[in-house]
Amino acid sequence: MTQAVETTKDSSPAPSLEDLTARLLAFRDRRDWAQFHTAKNLMVSLALEAAELLEIAQWQTDAEVDARLADPGLKARLAEECADVLLYLLLLAEKAGIDLARAAAAKIAVNDAKYPVEKSRGRATKYDALE
Repeated sequence: MTQAVETTKDSSPAPSLEDLTARLLAFRDRRDWAQFHTAKNLMVSLALEAAELLEIAQWQTDAEVDARLADPGLKARLAEECADVLLYLLLLAEKAGIDLARAAAAKIAVNDAKYPVEKSRGRATKYDALE
């Protein structure tokens, strides 16, 4: 039986990505699992975990999914799947030597340039088709 992932916000500060990565690597290393964590295997595992997020919404409308977010059971499952995705992403980034916080900040800056507010506000148009 798996433990439920905490889904409520508490007042304690959230751990940093570096802290989570260090804790995750210690967990992995105590079990001698690094041997299985090749870049390819981590990419595959990340994609599989992301697909489990899709399963939560399968065959439902946007409105149905949004309404279910208030359900504690669904929220716990969603939190667990999101955590799985994050943990594999942290392992992959560590393996590849990527600073995720810096990469994310850089990507936001790139997207800000690709999607100027005056052309993209309220539109779901790809950057190369904006007029």
